[in-house]
Amino acid sequence: MFRTVFLAAAVMALAAPAAAQAPAAKASPAPPPAASDWRTPNPDDVMVIDTNKGRIIVELVPEVAPAHVQRVKELTRAGFYDGRSFFRVIDQFMAQTGDPEDQGTGGSDKPDLTQEFLFRLGGDSGFVQVADENVSQTGFIKTLPVRSQSPMLAAMTADGKISAWPLYCPGVAAMARGQGEDSANSQFFLMRQTYPTLEKRYTGWGRVISGLEVVRAIKVGEPVTPPQDKMDKVRILADIPASERPKVRVVDTASPWFKAKIDAAKTQAGTNFSVCDINIPSEVK
Repeated sequence: MFRTVFLAAAVMALAAPAAAQAPAAKASPAPPPAASDWRTPNPDDVMVIDTNKGRIIVELVPEVAPAHVQRVKELTRAGFYDGRSFFRVIDQFMAQTGDPEDQGTGGSDKPDLTQEFLFRLGGDSGFVQVADENVSQTGFIKTLPVRSQSPMLAAMTADGKISAWPLYCPGVAAMARGQGEDSANSQFFLMRQTYPTLEKRYTGWGRVISGLEVVRAIKVGEPVTPPQDKMDKVRILADIPASERPKVRVVDTASPWFKAKIDAAKTQAGTNFSVCDINIPSEVK
């Protein structure tokens, strides 16, 4: 079964040089986050990927794709991902791995998953709105950027919820699949850059919270010529012995510090504002 990501070629446009302008006045540096602005992710929902290029830490978000998160955790705990290659890596796009054959045609012995391209967003979903676009809204669930229908539609639905989906920003983790919507199994990819055309076509289940520079350093190729970069060891944070377990924390997207960061970014970008341009600070010790 062919499980590689299907994608049309991207078209790159070169912008004309902007007219010379006087340098803008430098803004005062923002204060660092206070202790109350941070949160500690659930260690059972954190994936630690040690590669030959460095460590990547991914926060899993079961609120948006529970079956896919369960599968990724199950395979991780079985050691399935240890030693797997990044066999398809496209610059300005993504890095794909998770195939026991390391070529895009394999999977686990478990049944294929039913797609979770969309999820139902309710008041208990932990969604933090950062932009209201009238017909839709954007924001975060934990570290994952999402877009949904207008919240005004919730009053008209039987479950009081609205449809939502992940945005394919840098660092987002998602399941690869074949031509069939319900063909995801074990392979996944990590976004190197923003790619909106994947929205509502693939199941996103997490986001890199540390190590995006590692993802972007993985050897490029379609397919990658040997030697390929590899995931040497993949573990769930909760399973790592306490003596060697990294301490991980991220800025809470519901915190006052993050709200001020968003407000400043929106003021600076104006109509060009995008949640994909927002960095969520993290610390790993």
